[in-house]
Amino acid sequence: MFAPRSTGAGGRVLPLRLSSTSSIGEAGLPLVVSIIVFTPEQREQLRDSLISAARQDTRIVAAALTGSAALGRQDEWSDIDLALSVARDADYQQVVADWTDRMTGHDVVTHLDMPLGDALFRVFLLRNTLQVDLSFWPEAEFGATGPKFRLLFGAAEEQEQVRPPAAEWLIGMGWLYALHARSSIARGRVWQAGYMINGMREQAFALACLRYELPAVQARGTDDLPAEVTASFSGTLVRSLDSAELHRAFAATAEALLAEAVLADPDLADRIGATLRELAAVGAG
Repeated sequence: MFAPRSTGAGGRVLPLRLSSTSSIGEAGLPLVVSIIVFTPEQREQLRDSLISAARQDTRIVAAALTGSAALGRQDEWSDIDLALSVARDADYQQVVADWTDRMTGHDVVTHLDMPLGDALFRVFLLRNTLQVDLSFWPEAEFGATGPKFRLLFGAAEEQEQVRPPAAEWLIGMGWLYALHARSSIARGRVWQAGYMINGMREQAFALACLRYELPAVQARGTDDLPAEVTASFSGTLVRSLDSAELHRAFAATAEALLAEAVLADPDLADRIGATLRELAAVGAG
């Protein structure tokens, strides 16, 4: 493994060794490509700058850290998550536009908008690969909806807490993915089949996360599950797009989903169990 080396203001240079050989240079030697990656120091400097700007912007009446930094759990790969409360009498769209202009001075490659009710998450990608999430909230809706919220200044309104996905919904999504996995395999649409099997596995992992009170949205708590739990999913990985392998992975994933469904909702698992196994068995053998 290559260790990153600091390059100061430019970021870290991570050598990436490719498995194929290059026609450039000595024959038989793998090609090494350098990737510029942000440093934690750069991230902290930018975050401090944004917080300072928020304090000086009279249209921003409160701000909070969200994400891992709010809990003091950030590492060298963490991004910037900053929530801004826009004053009731401010021009909301103008505030968003002005802060977008502010970000362009930090070598932004592009941005992505993710609306959430009346709030907007504008996610910026910087050239050094740093992700900056700025969320703009109407003043009346600004407040903690979960544990990852640390108020920096101003006031926050009490908000309803975001609840984890219901087990019944995750199980339902699981059998829905299974239906599409079955038809994709039957039609010879192997890439789509792999996608659907992966979707099934994600629902099963999310159920396991619920069981251990870990973040279940997008199965984000998966890596914190006990090793014996994650090991039981090893057979669900699609190792190739060969028909026999797709059938094998499909059947294994159906069993993993059912195993978690039994623990989460035994009655529902009993109702769907035989049908789910029949879906995975069609065409196998």
